[in-house]
Amino acid sequence: MCGVKKCPLLERFNARQALAGRLRREVVGESVPNVFVGWNGYPRVNVGPSVSLEGASTDASQWYGKPLDEIVSSAAVMARGYQKQSVKKRLSRDLLEAAMSTKPLDVAITFEHVPRNEVRFFDVSQPSGPSAQARNIEVQGNACIPGAVDEAIEEGWTARDALTALLEKGFEYYYLQKLLTAGALGKHEDRRLVPTRWGITATDTMLANEHLNKIRESQTIDCYQVYSNEYLFNRFEIILLPGNWEYEQFEAWSKGSFWSENQSSIAYEYEPFQGRKDYAQSEGGGYYAARFAVAEALAQRNVQARVIVVREIYDGYRVPVGVWQVRENVRAAFRNKPNEFYSLSKALADAATRLKNPWR
Repeated sequence: MCGVKKCPLLERFNARQALAGRLRREVVGESVPNVFVGWNGYPRVNVGPSVSLEGASTDASQWYGKPLDEIVSSAAVMARGYQKQSVKKRLSRDLLEAAMSTKPLDVAITFEHVPRNEVRFFDVSQPSGPSAQARNIEVQGNACIPGAVDEAIEEGWTARDALTALLEKGFEYYYLQKLLTAGALGKHEDRRLVPTRWGITATDTMLANEHLNKIRESQTIDCYQVYSNEYLFNRFEIILLPGNWEYEQFEAWSKGSFWSENQSSIAYEYEPFQGRKDYAQSEGGGYYAARFAVAEALAQRNVQARVIVVREIYDGYRVPVGVWQVRENVRAAFRNKPNEFYSLSKALADAATRLKNPWR
């Protein structure tokens, strides 16, 4: 259809076929649950939960390791019901508690009409399946809300303080991001819904900055380390250099990949020791997802380093699935044993053996 080995349009068509003739005005499915908050029309946006029609996981954190085709298929069977509201209006009590729950709950959605059978892809958030305006959304079952979360919400801590405290108590990134998006965090008078794509980047930024407060006071590493990983046609080479925190990220899109169909392209972003205040425009959410995972790894090791991240995106990456794959790709790299060297030239030469673009 579009000339590449596996056409993204064909991927969408195959995913839609999985639900052909099976969509109804009323659906009941298990939800993590994941409340999606749109951004078009802000501050009045579409808000609602996603539910799985076939028992597939709606939680992107469970997708790592799955092939691209399977991820697209999982997205195709997630239906989302939405209602338009101001971000200043809070979620219903049941839906907010469902978003705070650590166990899956059943959600029943009555749509205004049968949802359109479509799969949509985004650069920051995960793909979504059929969606339509909801007449009614009913949460079934009792939410399981940890005491520490309930305390942070009831006490009205700032979003930053709540995220920091809950991170220290061992709560995972994806759960914390969900709390922020659902408008559960912050001082009572300041709480509001956060569009999902903004909430993802905000969570990456705030949690990474918290890790960096520790990292900047840690000892530096004493050799050059190279961590590597490839997943979903995204190759990461992460080079740690002795020295105080600095962060550089190169991003190269191969010709034929989703964002560079006609020619290859390279982007670059940099952060000095004291941090940066401007947005990483050329790389967007992928920059902040990788930066978070790097900061997380350094904080866990209680070390400081200068960091060079090289990301190559190959033509097999036919459709975007969100920056979760960047975050998990980098996390996986740090689970691998690094190659260690005592000169920068040898570390760069090692990374170059696995890269396809001429970086030097």
